[in-house]
Amino acid sequence: MDKQIFNRSVSVNGVEIFYREAGNPRNPSVLLMHGFPSSSLMFKNLMTALADRYHLVAPDYPGFGFSGFPGQQDFEYTFQNIARHISRFTDLIGLDRFTIYLHDYGCPIGLRLCLEQPEKIAALIVQDGNAYAEGIGPQWDETIDYWHHPTPEKKAKVAGFLSEEGTKMQYTAGVPEALLERISPELWRLDWSRMQRPGNIEMQFALNCDFQDNILMFPVFQQYFRTHQPPALILWGKHDAFFGVEEAPCYQRDLQDTSVHILDGGHKLLETNFDEVWKLASDFLERKVST
Repeated sequence: MDKQIFNRSVSVNGVEIFYREAGNPRNPSVLLMHGFPSSSLMFKNLMTALADRYHLVAPDYPGFGFSGFPGQQDFEYTFQNIARHISRFTDLIGLDRFTIYLHDYGCPIGLRLCLEQPEKIAALIVQDGNAYAEGIGPQWDETIDYWHHPTPEKKAKVAGFLSEEGTKMQYTAGVPEALLERISPELWRLDWSRMQRPGNIEMQFALNCDFQDNILMFPVFQQYFRTHQPPALILWGKHDAFFGVEEAPCYQRDLQDTSVHILDGGHKLLETNFDEVWKLASDFLERKVST
């Protein structure tokens, strides 16, 4: 059983996209879409665990992880443009059909890919990924207010998440104390080190402001669900401090073949609840896409 992970890169429209790949390409493929402020590193344990039966690919988005970081004057940092590049990435590496694993930012990026190439999508796994208004709770009020009524004072407050402590909180916020020892410190430290590249924090703020476009896309994503009906596994941390757990069952409104699992963790379930996520994902893939 070959569980080796390979670290590769490919040029997509002039931007170098770094990606991790494991497993036999003849097996069913899974495209792993990371969130903020993460990279493909978040999936290494899952890739190792699943590589004996599946082909796994985890790219870093432009400006994230080890992918190229062109300046804002040369690259439009919007969710739509990132999705366009990741869609082209799947073409270039020959991913013709795959399950797509969506987390955080990876959810609206990946769902745009689903809209563009629905014939490629075999199934969905959503881990704390936002596609319904119910997930946008009061924790978003200040950010939304800034979007509609920006001032320098509001920006300074809203941009507080783009800091060393804010990066760490992406992993620790809301997590029960008993689970904190499961979170590897190198994860958020690597994220923060990549964000410290000149211009990256400014880019990240601009991209976060573009999240309002994702909210406008929610009805379009939901129509995709109703039209194409991919089988789906929904995983959510009941202590998620960023996307409310109330959103998790909303997927069942539009997707007929859906199972929802609320786990006793926060936003980064692959760190705090790995065994549960691995077992649920493995069982789901075995039932829905294995040949």
